[in-house]
Amino acid sequence: MVFAAPWNVLGVRGFRALWLATVVSNIGTTMHDVAAAWLMTSLSRDPLQLALLQAAGSLPLCLFLLPSGALADILDRRRYLVFAQLWMLAVAVLLGAVALRGLVTPAILMVANFLLGLGAAMAAPALQSMVPDLVGREATADASALNSLGMNLSRAIGPALGGLALTAMGPGVVFLLNAASVTGMLVVLLAHRPAQQGGRLPPESFGGALLAGLRYVRAAPLLQHTLLHVLAFFPFASAAWALLPLVARERLGLDAGGYGGLLACMGGGAVVGALLLPRLRSRFTADGLLGRAGIVFALVLVTLALPVRPLFAACVLGLGGVAWIVSITVLAGSAQRASATWVKSRAMAVYLAAFFGAMTLGSIVWGSLARYLGIGSTLVIAGLALLLATLAAGRLLIHGTQALDLSPAQPHLHQPETGAEIPAHTRGRVLVTIEYRIALTDRAAFRQAIHAMRHVRMRGGAINWAVYEDTRDPGRHLEVFALESWLDHLRQHEHFSANDHALHARVLAFHQGNNRPVVTHLVSYQGGMP
Repeated sequence: MVFAAPWNVLGVRGFRALWLATVVSNIGTTMHDVAAAWLMTSLSRDPLQLALLQAAGSLPLCLFLLPSGALADILDRRRYLVFAQLWMLAVAVLLGAVALRGLVTPAILMVANFLLGLGAAMAAPALQSMVPDLVGREATADASALNSLGMNLSRAIGPALGGLALTAMGPGVVFLLNAASVTGMLVVLLAHRPAQQGGRLPPESFGGALLAGLRYVRAAPLLQHTLLHVLAFFPFASAAWALLPLVARERLGLDAGGYGGLLACMGGGAVVGALLLPRLRSRFTADGLLGRAGIVFALVLVTLALPVRPLFAACVLGLGGVAWIVSITVLAGSAQRASATWVKSRAMAVYLAAFFGAMTLGSIVWGSLARYLGIGSTLVIAGLALLLATLAAGRLLIHGTQALDLSPAQPHLHQPETGAEIPAHTRGRVLVTIEYRIALTDRAAFRQAIHAMRHVRMRGGAINWAVYEDTRDPGRHLEVFALESWLDHLRQHEHFSANDHALHARVLAFHQGNNRPVVTHLVSYQGGMP
């Protein structure tokens, strides 16, 4: 059966429990989204107000994901996740209580969405980085596909339940049901006992962890391509989510249940898309899938701008759900594969920040345009812009991430040798030089291989890198890079991945002689000469 493989990951007990709890929690979240959006249309018909509500929920995910990813990499991940769930539980309960008393205003609704988004920003990077720990690197792709399937299964079930509960019991009860959905995650996290991953080196500081995460992204070209694809799709596709409540209410004449039904159709299409992904991946590359998904979603936006019947709009949104899940799954998998184990929470935080930042900016832009140009014209503009962005991003290939192995190299490279102890890692910057002896006939091939090491050194913590050739002895080449401290250099050795090891082996293959290249470590003094 084509779809059998991903389901096998559910045989891992810890992942199965986390997956089920996440699905339940996401159902509660989508129920909240339906109730909040519909309540806002009751409080204000201004398209900008509705767009700002969505932006309020996604803005924290843009601003705080990277700090959260750094904390998830240096703190106890389980305790940090428990705190995030308790935060969201408290906010949901308070909002439900205020709504039951009929005291909700647009400002209160936006603040509550912001605080819930802050809790999601705390949890998201840690949850993303837990997946490889639970299922292993080989099954990460299947686990990511199942996570996407679960997310969109929630989008199919949650809106329908939210619309029914909203019609029958009002928004206050829906907000409290969202609070109840968080408790499953708390139970699973409290029962989870992760394996202890002891390190020989002291943990990174918060500021150092942030800088290391940003430095890694700057030196990872395939991860950068993934992020640019995010910015080519989601700012424009966000128009569907930002304006759909008004499309349902004003253009299609639907009530809360009908709006929930439209969202359910889009979620159902996403579920179908997730099930079709194994077959689609066998026929198209990741880049081919992204291009087709962008074109389809652009057509969906333009179609929604036309005077269509509700049933036809529901079918179109189902097709949009397929395109949405293809894009989000391909890009999330690419970001996972392009992120090394030691920095995964931070790298995934940057990916999620780009995603939610694109959604936030897009919501504000499309809400503002709809205020002056109308809903139909705004959807046409968003669709055409998405089509152009998709075509422009076609050159940024990401299929190379499938060949990356960024798990820690086994065994680690030899540790640096020094003639004297470096006291408590307190001296200043470290300059590392590596001397290679290269045959004159191999110079061109060596240059190509050694320049691949630039990204390896920079990802691992180097603040600069260069390679030099001796003018008097053309066979002598010197690779030079600097790090902020000796401790950073020790971490650089620990962070060496299997892929880095393979690139380094290619370089060493050009070195002549029976001995390894000569490595020199120079350490600067802080505060002048001793």
